[in-house]
Amino acid sequence: MRRWEYDEQKQLPDLTQLKHFARFVPVVVIIVIVLITVFTSYYTVKQDELGVVTRFGKFNRVTEPGLHLKFPFGIEQVQKPRVRHIFKEEFGFRTVKPGVRSVYEEREFFDESLMLCGDLNCALVEWVVQYKIKDPKDYLFNVRDPKKTIRDVSEAALRNIAGDSSVDEILTIRRIEINKEAQEMMQKMLDSYGLGVQIVTVKLQDVNPPEEVKPAFNEVNEAKQDRERFINEAWQEYNRVVPRAKGEAKKMIQMAKAYAIERVNMAKGEAKRFLSVWEEYNKAKDVTRRRIYLETMNEILPRIGRTIIIDETQTGVLPLLPLEKLSAPGGKK
Repeated sequence: MRRWEYDEQKQLPDLTQLKHFARFVPVVVIIVIVLITVFTSYYTVKQDELGVVTRFGKFNRVTEPGLHLKFPFGIEQVQKPRVRHIFKEEFGFRTVKPGVRSVYEEREFFDESLMLCGDLNCALVEWVVQYKIKDPKDYLFNVRDPKKTIRDVSEAALRNIAGDSSVDEILTIRRIEINKEAQEMMQKMLDSYGLGVQIVTVKLQDVNPPEEVKPAFNEVNEAKQDRERFINEAWQEYNRVVPRAKGEAKKMIQMAKAYAIERVNMAKGEAKRFLSVWEEYNKAKDVTRRRIYLETMNEILPRIGRTIIIDETQTGVLPLLPLEKLSAPGGKK
């Protein structure tokens, strides 16, 4: 009995302390509640974000950057998507760190980049998709996993376009068109899902044949390059010879036209001169005939030289006329 009484007396100070501490429990609870209320009643939205507020899990409103109030204790919760940030998804490779990329040997990336082209050739295609959030409500609530949806849609679009294109078009001549077609196709598909994102750009990176066929592919490319070189050399020779020949042909044509104009003008001049002479001849035929005769003889006789005139009625030869002396300058008439 004495031992029990001793234990009971020993426990009395502890109960007193508990009663003393219990007086502060409500105060502590109130302080904790107030702190939780204060710290859960406001939130801050950064400059590149928008605040999407849900009340009891249901969408309520969208808030702009800055400090805002909300109902505490989880009644209202806030998600802050970065609507002004450009997100990037890489396909066929991953950027390990700036300037360093993954390699094809990783099976996940190999399966992701391997595509069958429209000409039944295979190609390893690397590309990048950049996008931004244009409607945070749709982005958060319409699709369960927006990132995976964007990746799946991008692969579907690129494989669809690659199936309609040859490997040469993907490698060289249609890269820009393929980028644009893929962007438009992705945007159309994502809009139909109501994802609330905008595709900023789709850009093909490296496009290579698989390692098994790379030597044959390189030989084909070398042959095509040789063909292009021969074609360019032929065009160079064509551009050198043909313009010169065309220039010479134009020169000859211009000369012929000039000669034709000259001959026509001379003919017209002679015709006009003849007509003018004919008109004068009609006015005084005898005088004009004598004048023409004398002018003609004046032009001809100086070029004759020695002249012998024979008269049928004479039996001998007439004396030679000194026509050279008469026609010579200073000669006596």
